[in-house]
Amino acid sequence: MALRASQMIGLGQSLPKFDLLDVVSGQRISNDDIKDKNVLIMFICNHCPYVKHVWDEFSRLENDYQDKTIKILAINSNDLENYPQDGPEHMKKLHQTMNWSFPFLLDEKQSFAKALHAACTPDFYIFDAQHKLQYRGQLDDSRPGNGVKVTGQDLRQALDFVIAGEALNLEQKPSIGCNIKWKPGNEPDYF
Repeated sequence: MALRASQMIGLGQSLPKFDLLDVVSGQRISNDDIKDKNVLIMFICNHCPYVKHVWDEFSRLENDYQDKTIKILAINSNDLENYPQDGPEHMKKLHQTMNWSFPFLLDEKQSFAKALHAACTPDFYIFDAQHKLQYRGQLDDSRPGNGVKVTGQDLRQALDFVIAGEALNLEQKPSIGCNIKWKPGNEPDYF
């Protein structure tokens, strides 16, 4: 496990085009499916201890925000050949075990992760209804073993601002977690 922080790309960027498989429903999800919606994108995977540490908060976020104009998309961009525990059947099982209803998308070519300069799991991005980036960074200050309670405070505050249509005037701290597992030869040039 290599520890990595978010890239913290510039705010205001447009949501990149995507067309990814939801391993749970078997349907493809693209930009067309989220038109005019605020979007929370979470880069996650099955095996990362930093993601496992906050699984329950994903459920709470979904329960608290699913009716508040937020579309949640979870995305796995890890190399499945070298990390088969993150494969589609395991993604689907985790989704069912956690009783999530948000799509769990597979970025098998890793192109969407690269387009957003995603670096770690978990890594979070919030786009407003015009699909302009308003937030990128951490869920909260909790990490495995640091004794800080998982609250989702940073992400929740950002979501509340976006829902209200207000400018985010809060500190945005990088997320920290396991590096995305890039396919050999497919490592991004932004490291």
